[in-house]
Amino acid sequence: MKIAIKDIKGKDQGEVEVSFPLVEDGRGTQAVHDAVVAYRAAQRMGTASTKTMGEVAGSGKKPWRQKGTGRARAGSFRSPLWRGGGVVFGPKPRDYRKKVNARTRRLALRKALSERLKAGDVVVVNDLKLESPKTKEFLGVLSALDLKGTALIVAQQPDRNLTLASRNVPTVALATSENLNTYDVLRPDKLVFTKGAFESVSARLAEE
Repeated sequence: MKIAIKDIKGKDQGEVEVSFPLVEDGRGTQAVHDAVVAYRAAQRMGTASTKTMGEVAGSGKKPWRQKGTGRARAGSFRSPLWRGGGVVFGPKPRDYRKKVNARTRRLALRKALSERLKAGDVVVVNDLKLESPKTKEFLGVLSALDLKGTALIVAQQPDRNLTLASRNVPTVALATSENLNTYDVLRPDKLVFTKGAFESVSARLAEE
């Protein structure tokens, strides 16, 4: 499979070969699911915390005597039944991360990228070097490439001008070929790779 390469003015500059084997239909779906679930779980802070009956402030004195008052038995001011008492089975700090092995992660990324390639949602540009960190210049590039909706721009290395020019555009996100993941590939309407970034990702996915 070959993809056309464009310059930042939207003109064709040749083609690039997809060097990794595309994943056929019906394979890799579970890997994509596992990778996305693991990614989103890892974003959770896991800092929610409640106090148990043993941790809340309060006297250890029995509120009233056991019998003879006509009221229900009570042994502590810190009872979960009382206002200000402890919480039963409440959340405690925890780690939500899930383990997904490297081979499954690679299959998931290859499956996700294969589907985006088949759908025609991938754009490759020969380079994305901006002369200045101005948003106006960046919006001109988006317009020339006919990008509508949300887009993920994948560069080979972080670029200061590109980062500064795109940070005020809410529909655009940046990534590098090294940290690209399955969730990033699935989210936007279009994926824009620099030629170098696409070749790096292809080489990474060609490994079995």
